Amino acid sequence: MSVVTDSPVHSSSSDDFAAFLDGELDSVSDEEHEIESVKRRKVESSGYVEEIQESVSVTSVGRGSGKSREKDKCSHPGVFSQMCYACGEKIEEDSGVTLRYIHKELRLGSDELARLRTKDVKNLLRHRKLYMILDLDHTLLNSTGITDVAPDEEYLRNPPNYMEAAMASLLDPKKEYFDARVISRDESTQKHQKGLDLVLGQESAVVILDDTETVWSRHMDNLILIERYNFFASSCRQHKIPCKSLAELRTDESESDGILATVLQVLKRIHCAFFKDLGDDPADRDVRQVLRSERSEILKGCKIVFSRVFSLYVQAETHILWRIAEGLGATCCTEVDPSVTHVVAADAGTEKARWAVKENKFLVNQQWIEAANFLWKRQPEDNFPVKPPKNT
Repeated sequence: MSVVTDSPVHSSSSDDFAAFLDGELDSVSDEEHEIESVKRRKVESSGYVEEIQESVSVTSVGRGSGKSREKDKCSHPGVFSQMCYACGEKIEEDSGVTLRYIHKELRLGSDELARLRTKDVKNLLRHRKLYMILDLDHTLLNSTGITDVAPDEEYLRNPPNYMEAAMASLLDPKKEYFDARVISRDESTQKHQKGLDLVLGQESAVVILDDTETVWSRHMDNLILIERYNFFASSCRQHKIPCKSLAELRTDESESDGILATVLQVLKRIHCAFFKDLGDDPADRDVRQVLRSERSEILKGCKIVFSRVFSLYVQAETHILWRIAEGLGATCCTEVDPSVTHVVAADAGTEKARWAVKENKFLVNQQWIEAANFLWKRQPEDNFPVKPPKNT
């Protein structure tokens, strides 16, 4: 489950868009009269202010030559309740993308989606705003299953979408940030994957915050990976975390330097870097380039050799840690030399680990790279010591 956020100043409820569509459909006349109308209205939908121009033309021919009726060809930009909201024609096939978080019966065609995205991103950037796709479970909150329900808790058995509405109400009670713009996993257009095809926002202006990297295979460059939030004991067991949960410890992460506070500072950095140069058109910028540039500075100047971290049967250059380190700006290699600054080892007794100690190089475990990846900052090497040799 994910939420879509943008500027609170320009957000409105999805009910506004539904009301607009109802009005448009009611305005389509079925009477056989000559009709020519051009309408221009402002539409507010999920934070999007759009101007939609519609043109409907029906022509009548005199009775002497027989009666015919022709409509200007309509591209059917969108369908509401199986009816084109531009011309009123009934549409049977399920074409286009269904945007249930706006209205359960709304579908938009690819051209209309592209038009709305282009128009909306200009409006949002003009107000110095970016889109953020925020995953909920294991990112902003943690959920657990309850099988023993007391009589006064029967409401918990409500349909699944009740949780989405309840969480949205708790997280955004004043409807300032994402209101009802909650997209469930079931709405995804690709199984076991998340995508931006359901979002009225261009990829160049979207930042994704999620604890799971693999579900965003099509949008990895937009992703800020966050450390998984495991509050309940069941969540720790599920992910094989061998420690007491925050719930068992009766505490929570720090509000000042916890992972959410850290990511908030990262988001501010990205926003500042994106909008700092006012010399060009913001619509020509790409937040993915900003993300790559910021990440490439984190371990810049570090030259890393790995020791007994990878299997002998794995090509080092393809290992996830190698790729993460390079993405953070480090240079990775397989052999030591005087230019190496860090040895990442699983065992302090390896030849390369001993070399690091002898040559006064940094000797760290692999969590040093993982921490830099999550926290977007080079971490103190002393906090990540390597275990002593197993035979000592």
